[in-house]
Amino acid sequence: MNHPSNILVIGGTGKTGRKVVKGLKKQNQNVRVGARSHTPAFDWHDPATWPGALAGMDKVYIVYYPDLAVPGAYEAIKGLTEEAKKAGVKKVVLLSGKGEKEAERCEQVVAGSGLDYTLVRASWFNQNFSESFLMDPILAGYVALPMPDAKIPFVDTGDIADVVVKVLMDDAHNGKTYTVTGPRAITFEEAVTEIAASTGKEIKYKPVSLDDYSAMMKSAGLPADYIWLIDYLFREVLGKPENQEISDDVEKVLGRKARDFSEYARETAGTGVWTPPVSVL
Repeated sequence: MNHPSNILVIGGTGKTGRKVVKGLKKQNQNVRVGARSHTPAFDWHDPATWPGALAGMDKVYIVYYPDLAVPGAYEAIKGLTEEAKKAGVKKVVLLSGKGEKEAERCEQVVAGSGLDYTLVRASWFNQNFSESFLMDPILAGYVALPMPDAKIPFVDTGDIADVVVKVLMDDAHNGKTYTVTGPRAITFEEAVTEIAASTGKEIKYKPVSLDDYSAMMKSAGLPADYIWLIDYLFREVLGKPENQEISDDVEKVLGRKARDFSEYARETAGTGVWTPPVSVL
């Protein structure tokens, strides 16, 4: 009988992390949530918290917030990997970004660390429309976004989490790199149309230039580093043809097909998050 592993899930309250925590607990693993609000605390901006969070852990799921592309991510991943080795961690799984050069530098740190590892490269999340920066425009019924011709193989965070749980638990995936995408690539307009159909609401999509979109974010008072990241992701990642390719790695790892965007749209519409109750004065 295998003993349960002690697994640190960094970003364990986030989009993929909380689902990874749930999946690991279903398999009776000992899970530690790596977050500022938990004890021991984990804070990417405070390396003094890292040894305490890593103490006694066998495996680690690494999610760097907000993205591996941002300045400082490489140094943070390098520092954390060194601390993980000191703490006696045996295996790490890194969530990476599909087609991001900076993310690939971080992958190389993990791959060259001497630890067992698996790299999971994800396309844009379905949940960006319901848990992130695209939620407010959907609620407003008006989505203005650049790159209207880009076809994106949106991936569901539930699929990412299932892949992460599988590769954490099964050493057959050690040393592998998986690209996780949805089963088809769609444009922003097509995604918005599917959400509108699922909610029964009128939601308009308007293509805008990248410069205009950045100006809109700036006028909305968003932080400069956030604007830089979104601009980078549109400019450097979404526009590249190779990042619009579909992968079957979800099926390869899980033995089932990846979740389609239309299924995500239907299920999410059913939760009511896109149709909040109208307040009565």
